Formats: sequence, C-alpha cells, structure tokens
Amino acid sequence: MTFDVVQHSRKLNKLVEIGTPFAIVTLLQIRGSAPQIVGAKAIVTHAGIVSGMVGGGKIEAATIEHAQLQLAANDGVANELVTWNLQSDVGMTCGGEVKLFFEYHCRESWPVAVFGAGHVAQVLIPILLQLDCQVTCVDARSDWLEKLPVHPKLRPRCESEPRTTVSAMPPKTFFVLMSMGHATDMPVLAEILKTRNAPYIGVIGSKQKANVLRRELSACGIAASRQQQFVCPIGLPIGNNTPAEISISIIAQLIQKRDELGILKHKVKSF
Repeated sequence: MTFDVVQHSRKLNKLVEIGTPFAIVTLLQIRGSAPQIVGAKAIVTHAGIVSGMVGGGKIEAATIEHAQLQLAANDGVANELVTWNLQSDVGMTCGGEVKLFFEYHCRESWPVAVFGAGHVAQVLIPILLQLDCQVTCVDARSDWLEKLPVHPKLRPRCESEPRTTVSAMPPKTFFVLMSMGHATDMPVLAEILKTRNAPYIGVIGSKQKANVLRRELSACGIAASRQQQFVCPIGLPIGNNTPAEISISIIAQLIQKRDELGILKHKVKSF
C-alpha cells in the first residue's frame, strides 16, 4: 500500500491539535515473509490504527496492542526499537522477523471542567481552548451551551442536574464553578468535596458568598479542612469586573496552579 504523506501529516496535525496521545510505528526491516514493505508507517492511538499500515493480520494486531500498552502507561519510553520473531512472538506459522521502531507522543492530560455557560464562561472558554487543555462545559441551559464555539477540545454537556457529572470527570480535573448563582454552584461544590481530591476548585463570587458556602457545607457534614480546598473569589486579584478581565484573572490562576503541580511539564515525549 502506498503511504499517503499528505493524509498522514493532516492526521498528525489533528491529533496534536486535540491533544490525543499517539505512536508512529515504522517497519524498518523484514526477514522472511511479511505483507508490507520496509519503510511502511502507521499512526496508532487508543482507538487503534488511524492512518497507514505496517503489515496487516497478526503483525498489525501485535503492533497495535504493543503501542496501546505504552500509551496507556503514559510513562513509557519515548522511542523504542523492537524485533519480533514472526512465529514465537507474533504467532504466525511462517518464519522470519520484523524490526519496528515506535515513537511515542504522550501528552499529559490537563482537563478543565467549567460548570456554567453564562457571560463569563462565553469569554473564558474560547481562551481556554487556545491552551493545552481539554474542556468540558456543563449547564442545564442548552441555549447557552449552543453559543459556545464548536471545537474538538470542547465537550458541552446539557444536564438538568450538573452535580451528577462530577464523578465522570477525568482524574486531575480542574473545576471552575460559575453557574447561574449560589443555588446551582453549591450542589456541585458539595459533590466535588465529598467525592474528589481535585487539584483545583474555584467558585466565582465574593468573600460573602464564600462564607455562605462554608456555612452550608458545614451543615452538610463537610469538614473545615475539606472546605479549604476551594477558592472563592476565583482568579488572581487583578483587573476589573468585566467578563474579559475576570476570565483573564481566572486563567492566570489556573496556569499558576498547573505549573505549581508540574502538569504538562513534558508535553511531548519525543519528536
């Protein structure tokens, strides 16, 4: 099969854009019989081969499994040269060997969950999408969610009870609560504090709102030590109260916390 360089490049650019971990596999050497030529390439993600091929059949199945195990570990070697005996390692009846070169591109995840799609979120989320993060926006109002940009790194979720989505968020999610008000932020905040050890929880509002939240959290049986896990008012103490400058202050705080934790310190293992 002729390798389509243009298609391959487009696929790579798309994977990098949306932050999907992937491996580039190159067939370097064949001894014996294999249904592909030296130099064949394939791109493998958690979903399987998304471009190219390196042999088909059992060779390709073994290649996919091997790459996916390394991608799942996310701390595997950046580059790897493997030699497989087609009979003993791959399970083929014919003899021979293949030599494959794996290049792993594992992007650390920085998930951000925004609860609320109102005026500030409408400014905040398009800026977040320019950063190296995956964004989920949860709101009960479909009309506000529809105002958000369509983007591969954004997942809008219309939920009548947003708190029920907390458990489905990925590990290390940064939570940003800016829904319609105290009554809708409180159930989500309580659920996070009860069930998650999140690296960042921010709630939009004043110091007075923070005091009210803490009183209600205490009434729910949430310990004072857990209540210290959320930030309110949200954002760095800079700028004015316009949606644009509030958004900038929030994003600055998110980046500050991200860097303190060392998230995305090594965005790509090798190129």
